[in-house]
Amino acid sequence: MHDVLDDRDLVPDEAEQLLHSGHPAGPLLAEARTAAAAADYPRLVALGELLAALPVQRDWPYDEADDDATLGALADALPALPVDRTGENGGLADRIHGAWLGRCVANTMGKPVEGLTRDEVGRYLRAVGQWPQTGYLPLLADLPEGVSHLHESAPFASAGTFADVPRDDDLDWTILGLWMLEEYGAALTTADVARSWLDRLPFTQTFTAERAAYRNIVRGVPVDQAAIVRNPYREWIGALIRADIFGYVHPGRPGEAARAAVVDARLSHVANGVLGEVWAAALVAAALASDTARAALDVAARAVPARSRLGEALTAVLALHADGGTADQALAWVDERLGHYNWVHTVNNAALISIGLLWGEDFTTSVALTISGGRDTDSSAATVGSVYGALHGVRSIPADLVGATHVRVRSAVRDFDRVEIAELARRTLAVEEALR
Repeated sequence: MHDVLDDRDLVPDEAEQLLHSGHPAGPLLAEARTAAAAADYPRLVALGELLAALPVQRDWPYDEADDDATLGALADALPALPVDRTGENGGLADRIHGAWLGRCVANTMGKPVEGLTRDEVGRYLRAVGQWPQTGYLPLLADLPEGVSHLHESAPFASAGTFADVPRDDDLDWTILGLWMLEEYGAALTTADVARSWLDRLPFTQTFTAERAAYRNIVRGVPVDQAAIVRNPYREWIGALIRADIFGYVHPGRPGEAARAAVVDARLSHVANGVLGEVWAAALVAAALASDTARAALDVAARAVPARSRLGEALTAVLALHADGGTADQALAWVDERLGHYNWVHTVNNAALISIGLLWGEDFTTSVALTISGGRDTDSSAATVGSVYGALHGVRSIPADLVGATHVRVRSAVRDFDRVEIAELARRTLAVEEALR
């Protein structure tokens, strides 16, 4: 756990964040890890001050502007796509329901192995007889050799251990986003987002960047500074996992979804953290009006600055697919080129989301492929499931995975515990109609 209240985590994590974003922080990272291991708080404070003064290296090749003008111009250039509202299987209503259902099912599929490496996930899946993965993962009494641990949610998120969709922050954020849009509509501001967090979600059910921003808000840090004050997690996946609802309510309008996502992302993230939410929102919006994952991914990639690290990674995965590369080659590319990022970072997980959608043949293989890459498996899988459901509707989600367990959602969001997925879909469609 990356404790946002403890310098033993905050200072080394900040050094790592700076190192990966073009600052010469390598020596200070090593020293920070040593000081953290020794619980040398005075030295950690001093190192924090040194880190704050580090400049960006002169040969840094990326341009990761996240200002409103840059992102707004990219959003304006995205195409508007025609939406089939009354087609076969219910049209848009069915697709939105499929997106919610796919997100919930896929999230549960990835929960027990969250945080494991690609190798560890493979070892565990083989040990439980699911290589490739076909459904929810059993809980083994003894871990296979080479698997360091399972996620702390495994005892209540493994096959046979849950009666409803297990509670997860990836789902809480989507639910809270729906409530915010019901409450504020198109007038939603970042300050409204902050108030909604404090009012509707417990601090202990937030993590990394969101927990740091929450801490800052409570301490009186202005909303426009909450993302950057003692927040080493500002480019991690937390904003990306909050994106889907903005795509759901802007089907076929990826530019509008991207703009709405920026308002939300600003509270806790910067640079690639913001870009991750912009990309995912545009992706979901495009998927609700597209026939293929490739088409939706091509649109969403244009919402991200091409010279950003996220843009570079997404372009590389799309090119590998277009050139006939295999899924295994794509997964190996992530390990080789993006392996230096923390397992909760935006860039590597967005690449894994793209791989599952591009090379998967159906819902289960798409989700399983992304999970097989390791890292933030429940978050990345949830986005894959959401996009797949948005593309293909409710009937694309295997009935045996829905069963009786994926009807209601356990949630930490106030007034939403055990809400029915069908109700979430109906309420989302109502917001979409109000915003149209």
